[in-house]
Amino acid sequence: MFAPRQIFQCLFNQKNLVRLSVISVRNARLLPEKPKPGLGVSYRRIVHYPEEYTVEPLKTTHLAGRDPVTGKVVAKGIGGGVKHKYHWIKWIRDGPTEGPPQVEKVIDVLFDGCRTAKIALVAVGDELKYILATENMKPGDLIKTSRVIPRIPVRPSEGDAYPLGALPNGTRIHCLEKNPGYPCHLIHAAGTFGTILRRFDDKVVVQLPSKKEFAFDKTCMATVGRVSNIEHAKTPVGSPQKMRELGNRPRSGLWHRKEGKHGRKIRRLPPMTDIAPPPKPKPEPIKFTLNL
Repeated sequence: MFAPRQIFQCLFNQKNLVRLSVISVRNARLLPEKPKPGLGVSYRRIVHYPEEYTVEPLKTTHLAGRDPVTGKVVAKGIGGGVKHKYHWIKWIRDGPTEGPPQVEKVIDVLFDGCRTAKIALVAVGDELKYILATENMKPGDLIKTSRVIPRIPVRPSEGDAYPLGALPNGTRIHCLEKNPGYPCHLIHAAGTFGTILRRFDDKVVVQLPSKKEFAFDKTCMATVGRVSNIEHAKTPVGSPQKMRELGNRPRSGLWHRKEGKHGRKIRRLPPMTDIAPPPKPKPEPIKFTLNL
């Protein structure tokens, strides 16, 4: 049989265990999950996509670094900024699988505040769509799209979309498919490009902007040319106000140039040290040789 003291201790431990479990569940509901690198969660804005593709600017909800469910701050460096409409890019460049390529006309080249590169409004038949603009693209240009891989590589123009197997070695490309039929989600940033190096079997080796080489299937689509707005990386921000317009919050005094956190420390110089002369050699002891 248990003593009354042991029974009371057992009930007390069970009560505390239940209380701790309730507190942990309560906190788990309130604490948001931190974003993990490489998963594409930026906590900057939510884009409200309609059911069908449209070229009308889409409405957005600015999060300012907060979790959309709990409202708690997750990313501290985000906030403010000019509110821009979002233009829906059609990432799949689809063309005919046989016969001559499909011809598309560039209607206009626009600036999109939600991305670093410029975008182009393209018309094909009775359809309008947005694509990433290339370095020298201008209104009125005619671009081609095809999925045919001929026996001899084609001579592409800037903005054309072909499979990797149809392009010659040394061609600059962007908007590259990772797998055939997938959206073109590689090489999107302003001023970036990949280079076709060589091919073996049914693979084509492409050097990405990170200088890493990857082998893709020869049927993967890619757009010829370099992404527009090549001066983006070289343009300085210029002022804290401009940084706030870009949607980046200051670090609220945690960093100081000279004496603060993460800054170089200006310390007093050490006192002067006098260099003393070397010590004099000790005199040799006198030894007497006379026996007394």
